[in-house]
Amino acid sequence: MPRIEIIGLENFPIVKKGDDLAQLIVKVATENYVKIDDGDIIVVSSKIVSKSEGRIVDIRDVEPSKKALDIAEITGKDPRLVEVILRESTKVVKATKGHLIVSTKHGIVCANAGVDKSNVVGDPYIVALLPEDPDRSAERIRAGIKELTGKDVAVLITDTYGRPLREGHINMAVGLSGLEPFRDYRGKKDLFGYVLRIKRIALADEIASAAELVMGNGSEGVPVAIIKGLKYTRSEESSARELKMPEEKWLFR
Repeated sequence: MPRIEIIGLENFPIVKKGDDLAQLIVKVATENYVKIDDGDIIVVSSKIVSKSEGRIVDIRDVEPSKKALDIAEITGKDPRLVEVILRESTKVVKATKGHLIVSTKHGIVCANAGVDKSNVVGDPYIVALLPEDPDRSAERIRAGIKELTGKDVAVLITDTYGRPLREGHINMAVGLSGLEPFRDYRGKKDLFGYVLRIKRIALADEIASAAELVMGNGSEGVPVAIIKGLKYTRSEESSARELKMPEEKWLFR
């Protein structure tokens, strides 16, 4: 019978700049009586990665540009926050009252370039940016866990995402190491012999959303989950950037 297990690591300490996340994950897993095994998938909130890498900004120290001031006038957002968002972006996709949709340097189209105040330090002027290179962050955590435990795991870095034309938010993968981001059914047959031509499952995003069920987004204090028993294709070359749809394939503009 197919079955997976998703374990949230409780009582995770508040992460500070310079903290070794691999060490913390192994330590907290041990304290939770969770054994890390080969093939486990370690799902890590981007927020603690950003904190450990010092990707925290006090917007009171930011001087907004003319472009930021103009966009702030449209959106009603703090121009200093808008400036931080613009610095993390390559393109403004849409600016309306209360909303600023951009394409980030990572290639993600999202609100506010992932710049976020929640679960940072409790100061409304201090925000967290997405990790500069989430794939590299995942690689470092994975290598650290391998060094500490001898186990070869996969690592996902995740963040909350609002979907076009759907209410509510989900978790998605912004960085990964050790697994293929897709489960490809193209060329395979369904139960009745029909050959599938299009179906390619965004496995990394599905894993991220499944993990969020135990991680939460509020005061739960569970920024890491371990998934056991899931079959996936291992990869040393894959990137979360593969999940980005090329602009020429967009159906909505």
